[in-house]
Amino acid sequence: MEKILTTTLKESKLSMHKFAKGAVLALFSIAITACSSSPDEELKANKRSPDVLYSQARTSMELGNFSKAVRSLEALDSRYPFGPHKTQVQLDLIYAYYKLDDPASGIANIDRFIRLNPTHKDIDYVYYMRGLVNMQSDSYMFHDMLNIDRTDRDPKVAQDAFKDFDRLIKSYPNSKYAYDAAQRMQFLKNRLAKYSINVAEYYMKMNAWSAAAIRAQSVMETYPGTPSTEHALEIMADAYGELGQEKLKENTLTVMKANYLGNKKLTDK
Repeated sequence: MEKILTTTLKESKLSMHKFAKGAVLALFSIAITACSSSPDEELKANKRSPDVLYSQARTSMELGNFSKAVRSLEALDSRYPFGPHKTQVQLDLIYAYYKLDDPASGIANIDRFIRLNPTHKDIDYVYYMRGLVNMQSDSYMFHDMLNIDRTDRDPKVAQDAFKDFDRLIKSYPNSKYAYDAAQRMQFLKNRLAKYSINVAEYYMKMNAWSAAAIRAQSVMETYPGTPSTEHALEIMADAYGELGQEKLKENTLTVMKANYLGNKKLTDK
């Protein structure tokens, strides 16, 4: 069984920065490569054996040419669906599409693999990759490169990634991917909590104090222990004050006193 390629949370952040810096060059490279395959070359490819095609695909992956690897892997997958490398081809396609930042193709191949191979020995890896692909889809490379906070964007794919990693950990607690999945879940938890805080702040601007309090409370219940917890309590205290709910405000300040003694709201009280 060929070695399955993967990545850690730290490595994925570094690779995203490198990818962003070379994005323009990559676009030109892809355009040139897409036009470089002549009919004669395609005819030759049609005559290649599955072993030769797979060897070429693996070489392309090792060299980092994932566009070329995908062409060979897709050819294998369509021409030899029951060939000697069929499951490894599908696994490699998942990884190659991840490296090409093509989440739609990545998820499609992942879901197909899960449907066709639900008991495969590497199914934990596939669930892990589903989380990675969704997490990658939530990332905006130019925002990351410029260090722009965009936690106000739609959290749908971040929520999907969180569910994917959670399913991996619960179903395969001894998986070698479980530790990294747990780290990523914490990262996503922080991101989703920050999104809810942004929503609560919007409600405050609209003077929708009840909605702001409910949204902030959801952070306390759903994402406890995140950096957004303290701010959630601040919003709740302000909202309850505006609503005239003095008892709820006092209860909130008591919780803040027990956990965030130096908070400005306590000293200004």
